[in-house]
Amino acid sequence: MAKGMFGALKGIDAFGKTMEDVKVKTRTGAFLTLLATAIILAITTMEFFDYRRLTIDTSIVVDRSRGEKLTAKLNVTFPRVPCYLLSLDVMDISGETQSDVSHNIIKTRLNENGSPVPSSQSTELRNDIDRLNEARQNGYCGSCYGGTEPPSGCCNTCEEVRQAYITRGWSFSTPDSVEQCVNEGWSDKLKEQAHEGCNIAGRVRVNKVVGNIHLSPGRSFRSNAQSMYDLVPYLKEDGNRHDFSHEIHELAFEGDDEYDISKAEIGRDMKQRMGIVDNPLDNTIQKTSKQQYMFQYFLKVVSTQFRTLDGKIVNTHQYSATHFERDLSKGSEKDHGVQVSHTISGVPGSFFNFEISPILVVHTETRQSFAHFLTSTCAIVGGVLTVASIIDSVVFATSKRLKKGGVSVTVASPGFGNGKLM
Repeated sequence: MAKGMFGALKGIDAFGKTMEDVKVKTRTGAFLTLLATAIILAITTMEFFDYRRLTIDTSIVVDRSRGEKLTAKLNVTFPRVPCYLLSLDVMDISGETQSDVSHNIIKTRLNENGSPVPSSQSTELRNDIDRLNEARQNGYCGSCYGGTEPPSGCCNTCEEVRQAYITRGWSFSTPDSVEQCVNEGWSDKLKEQAHEGCNIAGRVRVNKVVGNIHLSPGRSFRSNAQSMYDLVPYLKEDGNRHDFSHEIHELAFEGDDEYDISKAEIGRDMKQRMGIVDNPLDNTIQKTSKQQYMFQYFLKVVSTQFRTLDGKIVNTHQYSATHFERDLSKGSEKDHGVQVSHTISGVPGSFFNFEISPILVVHTETRQSFAHFLTSTCAIVGGVLTVASIIDSVVFATSKRLKKGGVSVTVASPGFGNGKLM
């Protein structure tokens, strides 16, 4: 009974067999077999390498992060601005202001050739002032020379006198007449650094909201809810060499994950593979010969996330940039016949205005599944063998017809000679 049942299944056999005696083997078939084998091996090898290769898929989603901070990493050189004249300030739309940022920031004095001044430190002047204050007797209270007194009622340093003048709305242009400045050697130090440049490098933490980073002269401060600057007299149009020509060696926005060395290395590796390791403003050079000149950069910061094949996630940021510059000595000017007026008074310096994009770009490492590789391999083998079989059948049938045609012509012509084929 079972034998009869399995015997009935022979009718649905899709792989019918032929007897060995009726198989016809040809040289053409052998050549096609070798060619098909070589093609299968070559394509299968390429498919295997493609299966092992890592690819990066990119998708865009809405950035749902909240309350995060960015780390702005910068390295900028001002060859014509001494370090005592350069201030780094951060302001944002939330109202937070960071004035004269020095934490995680290094200022390096540069000589006229652009080389670092030996044994120069960004806090050298302040250290001298600290030592001077320590040498003074307790109870010393310096005069503010008519300026607005601080809460302590005393101006013990040249900086405090300067701030008192600014608060009063006076110009602080004669430090040589101030006792504190004379004792600190303020004028001598300014003259000593008059022909120097400055490199400012480091990291500064900013809120993930619309804001700006200022690299400008003097110390910014808050007065009557407005940002004001103490524009020192060294930026006047008096033939001095000070201007805000600069070179941006590096400007990047980093995420908190990049403080982890291993994650930072993963992020750099994926950026390298995608060709986005360089930032738009890296190695940018801007030049001017005017003291009253403003450089502005408008940045659109985009949150970026890298996801590795082993499940690691690295959050970082990219940005796009546009550039604008303006001569502050011109209140209004004509541009292509159109009168252009600048209603907002500017400040000489370099300003980086950044805006946060609401999207998150996700780069994910992927690899083909083994099932996909297996399916592709089967398709390659079956497809090549099928095509080779069709070609062999066509060649064999054509050859057979040609042979039959030649025999029939010979038989149909008995009238020539004795009817034999030569």
